[in-house]
Amino acid sequence: MTGTLTVIDPGPMTTVQDLGRPGHGAIGVPTGGAADRASLRLANRLLGQADATPGLETTLGGLRVRFGAATRCCVAGAPCEVRIDGAAAAFGEAILVPGGAELALGTPRSGLRSYLAVAGGLSAPVALGSVASSPSLALGRPPLRAGDTLALGEAAPYAPHLAHHPGGAWQAEPTATIVRGPRTDWFDRESSAALTSARWTATGALDRIGVRLDGPPIRRATAYEGKELPSEPMVRGSIQVPPDGQPVVLLADHPTTGGYPVIAVVTDADTDRVAQLRPGDPVRFRAVPPPWR
Repeated sequence: MTGTLTVIDPGPMTTVQDLGRPGHGAIGVPTGGAADRASLRLANRLLGQADATPGLETTLGGLRVRFGAATRCCVAGAPCEVRIDGAAAAFGEAILVPGGAELALGTPRSGLRSYLAVAGGLSAPVALGSVASSPSLALGRPPLRAGDTLALGEAAPYAPHLAHHPGGAWQAEPTATIVRGPRTDWFDRESSAALTSARWTATGALDRIGVRLDGPPIRRATAYEGKELPSEPMVRGSIQVPPDGQPVVLLADHPTTGGYPVIAVVTDADTDRVAQLRPGDPVRFRAVPPPWR
């Protein structure tokens, strides 16, 4: 008999996520899945289950849920206060929530998105091989609302891949690794240099599609001023530069094509870190040679 999870309060936004649905870009569907994949993987490994087991992604905390039966779970990602029926519980390790008890997550001390993994995972409708919610595409279950109930999968015997991960190793000013291109030639040399020398700030224009940054405008090279680029494929981590020169880093639910030139691409692992930026957070970029050289 599997258990249930009932949402008391979803906080600002909570969605069901796994590691996404790769391979559908040709029909306009991005991979999606957890915005910070590493944190969902970690929460699942702390429970001893597969990395892609579906869990909950919650933005800026506030999530409150009730379990119908005793359930082992784990919270990872943006470090936050965890409480079971008001009593403090551990973040970053497996905890047992009694049947009928309420699990509540506070506002993260830093970062944006926390992940709740549960033993056995969450049952949700499958679309293109994944249960991941992509609200902008109306794929997967819509963002959760108070009163929603989800069935839990059958939990395997508890055998964690690791016992504890405290989190909290969040840099005040993270540096994300980038690979330059493919459209570096569209920008003047000073602007290309500023991408890695400047301190960028996340604006309030951020969601699962991307995060807009504020900093010194990245200017077009003279030869490309006023020109438009035909739409071309986009990947997670692409840094697009609109005409105003303020870059946008594409995240999990990014469009699969775009017409703004891409000056660089954030490496896959560091895109997880960019997805944890909240408005006002700083970030810097460090360029490395492309792996095919």
